Amino acid sequence: MLRYIYGNDLDRYPLLRDTMFRDRADQFSHRLKWDVSVDSAGFERDEYDDMNPLYAIWVTEAGIHGGSMRFLPTVGPTMVHDHFPQLTGGVHIESPLIWECTRFCLAPQSARNVTAGLVLAAGEIMENFHLSHFVGVFDPRMERIYRMFGLNPDVIGTDGTGAAQIGVGLWEMKKSAWPVILKRAGVSRKDSREWFRQSIYAAAQQVNREPEVA
Repeated sequence: MLRYIYGNDLDRYPLLRDTMFRDRADQFSHRLKWDVSVDSAGFERDEYDDMNPLYAIWVTEAGIHGGSMRFLPTVGPTMVHDHFPQLTGGVHIESPLIWECTRFCLAPQSARNVTAGLVLAAGEIMENFHLSHFVGVFDPRMERIYRMFGLNPDVIGTDGTGAAQIGVGLWEMKKSAWPVILKRAGVSRKDSREWFRQSIYAAAQQVNREPEVA
């Protein structure tokens, strides 16, 4: 299932939090060899994880991280603006209708439907927060994932070649993409909407709840 958790609430879900950051280290540092920081606990974290982002997390039957994405409004600091201005020609992409989507991560040996589940989560966030687009930095692998689901990114700029190429682009969730994504995720739209509703309701109630115990 999908859960949507704000960064400030992650400590209430220690098992989910820890497995997510460790899986990020495994993917981005160990497998993809990106220049990212991994701390003594084996977590891959950066400064944007301290800005109360919204995480969409696929939770396995064991209650651990199966995959995740991170979302931040572009009206605040973003990776695209802070670290990749050369890919946008120096243009600052900032709008309350555009959020940044980063850190698409799959747990090792994740189920085949998790990728579609995370794309589904992005669609729910776009619809429920009345967004027009997401912006993000992506590599060829990520661009193929977008296109596989009919989400053809509007590429603003690229750098590098081959597997080392990175790009910045905008993409939206078109109505025509929903049936394909739902089918590949193996999720009904009713369940998808309910997962989002439950998560956001839980976030609103967190101040009156005790942390979960790992």
